[in-house]
Amino acid sequence: MVDQADKDRFLEVLAELGGSAGNVRLRETLQWDEDAYAAVKNAHIEAGVILTGRGRGGSVLLASGGTEPPQERPASAPKQAKAKAAKASGNTGGDLGFEADLFKAADKLRGNLEPSEYKHVALGLIFLKYISEAFEAQHARLEAEDYADPEDPEEYLAANVFWVPPEARWAHLQANAKRPEITFVDVTTGREKKGDIGGLIDNAMEAIEQANIKVLKDVLPKNYSRPQLDKTMLGELIDLFSNVDMRGDHGQARDRLGRAYEYFISQFAGAEGRRGGEFYTPRSVVQTIVEMLEPTQGRVYDPCCGSGGMFVQSERFIESHQGRRSDIAIYGQERNHTTWRLCRMNLAVRGIDADIRWNNEGSFLRDEFAQTKFDFIMANPPFNISDWWQPQLDGDARWTHGTPPQGNANFAWLQHIIHHLAPRGTAGVVLANGSMSSQQSGEGEIRKALIEADHVDCMVALPGQLFYSTQIPACLWFLARDKSANGLRDRRGEILFIDARKLGHLVDRTRREFSDEDIALIADTYHRWRGRPEAVAAAGLEPYADEPGFCRSATLAEVRGHGHVLTPGRYVGAADVEDDGVSFEERFGGLKAKLAEQFAENITRQEMISSLLGLVSAND
Repeated sequence: MVDQADKDRFLEVLAELGGSAGNVRLRETLQWDEDAYAAVKNAHIEAGVILTGRGRGGSVLLASGGTEPPQERPASAPKQAKAKAAKASGNTGGDLGFEADLFKAADKLRGNLEPSEYKHVALGLIFLKYISEAFEAQHARLEAEDYADPEDPEEYLAANVFWVPPEARWAHLQANAKRPEITFVDVTTGREKKGDIGGLIDNAMEAIEQANIKVLKDVLPKNYSRPQLDKTMLGELIDLFSNVDMRGDHGQARDRLGRAYEYFISQFAGAEGRRGGEFYTPRSVVQTIVEMLEPTQGRVYDPCCGSGGMFVQSERFIESHQGRRSDIAIYGQERNHTTWRLCRMNLAVRGIDADIRWNNEGSFLRDEFAQTKFDFIMANPPFNISDWWQPQLDGDARWTHGTPPQGNANFAWLQHIIHHLAPRGTAGVVLANGSMSSQQSGEGEIRKALIEADHVDCMVALPGQLFYSTQIPACLWFLARDKSANGLRDRRGEILFIDARKLGHLVDRTRREFSDEDIALIADTYHRWRGRPEAVAAAGLEPYADEPGFCRSATLAEVRGHGHVLTPGRYVGAADVEDDGVSFEERFGGLKAKLAEQFAENITRQEMISSLLGLVSAND
């Protein structure tokens, strides 16, 4: 007689695994012996609760719940299995807040560990969880096929899924998460060794890197066994992530995990404050740049790519516009090796193929793509960096508009980016507000040269408090190699100025974000301005018109009149005050009468106070 609790546990775990699983994997997750597993499985098959799959080792699938076992698998079974899985896991599609809940739970386990250190612990495990889940989902599919070999790594490469060796699979880690001592085979030496859960995780990371060396070499963190890391916390973190279903449909799983990964990065950036801004650009800022540039085809480049947010948002833009990922090629460079690893993992979990390079010198001293031109460049370089200059940069070919000052790299970044633009290329760059007006150390002359060369397409003034790294306002520079056409309106001799300082909303006491409506307003204004009239009409947009206080198209002659200063506030003017139909005379008369009334009230109060003071004096 099979115990009802075991039956319930079987279905609960199967649902958590997405509603279908190979027999070996399900039994290992349950941690049952073969006889106990077979008894419960057969009871469910007889009751028609589960269906059997084909393939080596066999698999099982949640059925529709009928009492008679069906003769063949119904066409709707996969959908029914997913629905059962969602119900069992509490996920009915309304999971938009799961990232926040997951982070709160994970953060409680952090203890005294610094956020800058803990982020690598948590993000590494999220990555490991996802690739193991994606592997197991593909493994189950292969088991159900007649001629597929689920243990052949080539089968996974063809499906764009990482091969995960047995010693690195999540079920193996979960089964050993709470054990104080574990015996395992070191994948580096091939010898048996003893260690704790930290050592087992390091071994799993090494095994995955070795199995996917072309993509993941030197990418994954492998320092979980260090003595300073609380192994009880590691075990609890594994348990926490074990309860989150990152599978389902492979595309949905990738998006779900990607959202969790991105959310964790953003929260760690907030916790680290200024240092957090070094590896993370707020999503709404990235989305604004991407929506304005519309990178749909060609080469996309970021010379200081951080954790890869620009690339992730570009892929989202393409998918939301029914484009193909293969239409763009992604290139990036990052100087910080730790941040480079975050970026590689961030892109890997989303299935984004990219050429992301690292070196200690950085993009100025050792440009990894020196001979390559790009169609779209998006960057958020460090603001006002002062220690960038080296003597070998003197006379560099990139400084065609003037040698940047040694004490500030802002105009070095702008010229590096223009140097890499293809003949029809465009760029969006985040810089400190000072770049729009500074006259120090020749910056004014370089800005003048950029303007006169007609490389500046649009300037956007941003509100304060958008960034983790600084509370000072910043701006967006939009550059173009050639503004003559490229499928757009001929914009030579014109610059669009947008003052977005009044947009955005506070998400907490110190940080502001753009809403989707704010982003659409800014991007649509730019598109209406630069687009051909027929294209603007076809897109359902109103023709461009200056809007006092928000946007204005200025000529180069006007910009010269302002001394080549690019601060939007100088050009857009003040917003029009809405006419309420009251004439000036009537309004002035009303204000005058109100003022006379307030004067009379003031005299009355003065007389009352004097009277009271007189009474006090008399009593004395």
